[in-house]
Amino acid sequence: MSGTLTVPRARAGAWLPRLAWAALIYNVLVILWGAVVRITGAGAGCGDHWPLCNGVVVPQSPTLHTVIEFSHRLTSAASGLLAITLIVLAFRAVPRGHPARLGAVVSFGLILLEGLVGGVQVLLGLTADSTDPARGFVQGIHLANTFLLLAALLLTALWASGAPGLRLRRQGLVGGWSYVGLGLMLVLGMAGAVTALGDLLFLPADGSTPIETVKRDFAVTASVIENLRVVHPMLAVLTSAFLVWLGVFLRRERPGAEVRRWSAVLWGVLAVQMVAGFSNVILKAPGWVQLVHLLLALALWLALVMLVYRALTGLSVQGGRARVEGNV
Repeated sequence: MSGTLTVPRARAGAWLPRLAWAALIYNVLVILWGAVVRITGAGAGCGDHWPLCNGVVVPQSPTLHTVIEFSHRLTSAASGLLAITLIVLAFRAVPRGHPARLGAVVSFGLILLEGLVGGVQVLLGLTADSTDPARGFVQGIHLANTFLLLAALLLTALWASGAPGLRLRRQGLVGGWSYVGLGLMLVLGMAGAVTALGDLLFLPADGSTPIETVKRDFAVTASVIENLRVVHPMLAVLTSAFLVWLGVFLRRERPGAEVRRWSAVLWGVLAVQMVAGFSNVILKAPGWVQLVHLLLALALWLALVMLVYRALTGLSVQGGRARVEGNV
């Protein structure tokens, strides 16, 4: 990455940071609309055709499910065009070696992968009411790629706005524990995607208690997806405790206003997310709670990425002297 500590915003161009932040916000909305596709069971609205919809470019006399699925494909395609525009603007607005160029290219690559994973789901019939265990695996991969995409877009927006480049190596325990936190969040998100799928396919509509539902998940006739539903809440407790500790640790090791600010944001979103997760279980995962839960998961991930970024580019206190971390 760039060896320059900061890049003046003027050199990055007036439109580059605006487009980068807009791309981040837009992709969050696209992700939420994708969740609507899953919740409504509209994933098969275009049949088993991809990238065509029911074998044609524009569906004729579409059903509601077709409209929902086709609109998701259109908004996803628009995110790809937005990413291409971001690359063009980055290569014109900033010099060679600027991290915003790398961020834009990586973001586009992850958007392509996002589309390919979605296409695989459709072509293999892993949509709508499919209970194939492979669907859970693909859902997990899809969510992990989504998290990485948002992280890439966030970093691109920061770099385009003149924020410091990032050094990953030689960060000591700060780097090590930060990477553990990011890894745990990725795994938690993947587990959450499987649980959300299990809620959609297997959550009983009767008055079963959460304990009765768990027992049903481990019955002899239960599927792998049902077996894995319990992993997410258990992992959520472990990850939440670790993130609270990580915020305290980073505040001590890399003291600074930005680390304090983003650790507080992380803890606040985490607290709200725990309430949302508990409500999701008690209310038997209604669609609107699932959307809120997903939105908070995205916010939590972005807050963690910001906290780690600020810690890795912030002050390090060693031997009683503060120094600014450089870049590679």
